[in-house]
Amino acid sequence: MDCLLRKERERTLSTQSNTKTFAFLKPEALQSRVAGEVLSRLEKKGFTIKQLRLYNISKKEAETLYAVHRGKPFFQELVDHVTSGPVVLMILEGSNAVEVLRRIIGATNPQSADPGTIRGDLSLSITANMIHASDSLENAKKESAIFFHDGI
Repeated sequence: MDCLLRKERERTLSTQSNTKTFAFLKPEALQSRVAGEVLSRLEKKGFTIKQLRLYNISKKEAETLYAVHRGKPFFQELVDHVTSGPVVLMILEGSNAVEVLRRIIGATNPQSADPGTIRGDLSLSITANMIHASDSLENAKKESAIFFHDGI
């Protein structure tokens, strides 16, 4: 009986629609030595890490990434922050990847993020909030193409 249940579960999992998304750990994840914990949380949630790279984001890349925020008061602070040290770029795959990832990272402002989320547990500042994650499949494709030639 257990064998039949296991086979049915495997069949169900293999037929679920997996999607990919883009994310990166911000410089404070490496500086505070929690990058491994964040990656572990992502894997435990069921994400497959398809690509992973330690990288220094250029000012031009950061400005392209955050172009939607150009002209807003926090734009330059955000660009300066993500270019201040190495980041960990990721392409992740999982069921409903964009939505699930956004849910487990928590609200942009860590003070509003639920306990148990990455930002709620590990960050203190809205700029230094540990992780960037695309907010839509369309943006994941655009954002990943800035850093990965083959995108998602």
